[in-house]
Amino acid sequence: MSDLSTIPNLVWGLDAKIVAVAIVIISYVVLFTEKVNRAIVALLGASIMILAGILTQETALKGIDFNTLSLLIGMMTIVGISEKSGMFQYVAVWAAKKVKANPRGLLVVLSLVTAFFSAFLDNVTTVLLIAPVTFQITRKLNITPYPYLVVEIFASNIGGTSTLIGDPPNILIGSSLGLSFTDFLFELGPIVLITMIVLALGFDFIWGKRLVTTEANKATVMNIEEKDCITDKGLLAKSLLVLFCVIGGFMSAEHFHIANGTIAMAGAALLLLLYTLGDKHDEREQKVEDIFSLVDWTTIFFFSGLFVIVYGLEVTGVLAILGQKFVEMTEGSIEKATFLILWSSAIVSSAIDNIPFVATMIPMIKSMEESMGGREAMMPVWWALSLGACFGGNGTLIGASANVIVAGMAQREGHPISFLGFMLWSVPTMLISVFIASLYLEFQYFMQ
Repeated sequence: MSDLSTIPNLVWGLDAKIVAVAIVIISYVVLFTEKVNRAIVALLGASIMILAGILTQETALKGIDFNTLSLLIGMMTIVGISEKSGMFQYVAVWAAKKVKANPRGLLVVLSLVTAFFSAFLDNVTTVLLIAPVTFQITRKLNITPYPYLVVEIFASNIGGTSTLIGDPPNILIGSSLGLSFTDFLFELGPIVLITMIVLALGFDFIWGKRLVTTEANKATVMNIEEKDCITDKGLLAKSLLVLFCVIGGFMSAEHFHIANGTIAMAGAALLLLLYTLGDKHDEREQKVEDIFSLVDWTTIFFFSGLFVIVYGLEVTGVLAILGQKFVEMTEGSIEKATFLILWSSAIVSSAIDNIPFVATMIPMIKSMEESMGGREAMMPVWWALSLGACFGGNGTLIGASANVIVAGMAQREGHPISFLGFMLWSVPTMLISVFIASLYLEFQYFMQ
């Protein structure tokens, strides 16, 4: 918390709280219209916070969570290099062959593979890797890719909930609270597994009997050589080595008091070294430039600006006031707060980007901790925020970036996913998954 004595009471002759809220509202409204690039909106909002005198450049930098940025940049770099080896496509084809190219089994296995990848990669990268393989296999089987794409969207958002690095809201929450990779895996892994089983069984029940193909088509898929997906065996070995080291580092970080961002950046630097080792100067420099171009810098700058905007609300005391109102509304009950946060997060995140929502909620919930028993007592609320924000991404076609990406790819392939048509699947899926999360949180924390 910054020294509030350095924050002016008045800005432009107005209460600083009013100005800060106005900046945030305008920024978020423009952000949600998607008329302007989200990084530009966030950076402009952050700049106005400083120009208005609510923050100085020094205090604005204090509001930026560099651990989150380091974690994002490091993992984007590692994934960018690793996917060049073809390892992810290999796993998808291998999994399809394990179920003998049976369309019904394929529906289940592709959903599970997507969920698994999403636990360690960002959701957009996961669907960008899995969807093309899905088109390839369903084309050879001469069946519609529609149910596969829809279940992959759901699986990417659900699977990403299970780990620290699986979804941006978790990265934000984990970095802010100092939670480890294993904290997320042990707390949210079971509920994600349960939800994925229900999802897979549900889609199999609805679609399974309708997905039929010929033995000849199955044979065509079975003839695909998964090893042909591997484009660079040396890079595959190097990538796997670094990935295992990084994941191991995440799991042991809490014991050595090393930030997750440091581990991710160290892993990225090591893999860059291994990737370019022995290359001539010009080739090495070009490779590094190419890899850095794969980092989603729009997201990085969006996060940077967003941190500053939200910090403006925090230092003016707006979030503390909202937190106190929330405490009064829930009558100081952790249980009421948990389920209110869970369901409100899911509903809001189904309609708008969950990143700014979670970024705003974190300092507000932190301000409630002292009056509601401290950090340990409030952990159910934090897990509810993660589950609601991540599961809520399945609510509509615009609920998460992965949803939009898959819809765009499906459109180009001649299998459009309409907004309303998607909601016939997405709303029940979101409601059922959040209901399961409610039961899980009740059983885990409140059934004494």
